Amino acid sequence: MPDPDARAEGEASAPSSASVPETVATYLRLRGLEPSARSFRKRRRRVVDDENAPFTPGRDPRGVGDVLAALTREAGWDKELAREDVVRAWSDVAGEDTARHTRPVAFSEGTLTVQADSTAWAKQLQLMRAHILSEIVRRFPEAGVDAIRFIGPDVPSWKWGPRTIPGRGPRDTYG
Repeated sequence: MPDPDARAEGEASAPSSASVPETVATYLRLRGLEPSARSFRKRRRRVVDDENAPFTPGRDPRGVGDVLAALTREAGWDKELAREDVVRAWSDVAGEDTARHTRPVAFSEGTLTVQADSTAWAKQLQLMRAHILSEIVRRFPEAGVDAIRFIGPDVPSWKWGPRTIPGRGPRDTYG
């Protein structure tokens, strides 16, 4: 039969460890340490987080435009968005009449490729290249446009269709 004095000693020690959670007390016993409420409370100090405290500097509300500008800058999208601005403002950069006959089609390695309605427009734009390029660099320096390439319209290909043959084919077609 268990000793009543041993049980009284066990109950006397129970209130001191009652404030320590059972999982923490078990962990401390396994580590060879004696669990006590005082040591448990000492370790649980609150860390002051100044970043999220109210009324501190930097906590003022910001506009949506400022938040989006910071997001695009952090994500590294500035160059791509500036290139998109060049495409959107093409009529302002090149002029209304020119924009009706041309359209930007590609960006690659600092070169803007512009497709014209006819080869005559492409040749005329080659003569205006310096003016258009300086206007793009002045308005959109983040776009990274170093050169402009003007191409004519897409020409029909004789290599496609139901009656094509592989290879060079006959050369007396227009004969």
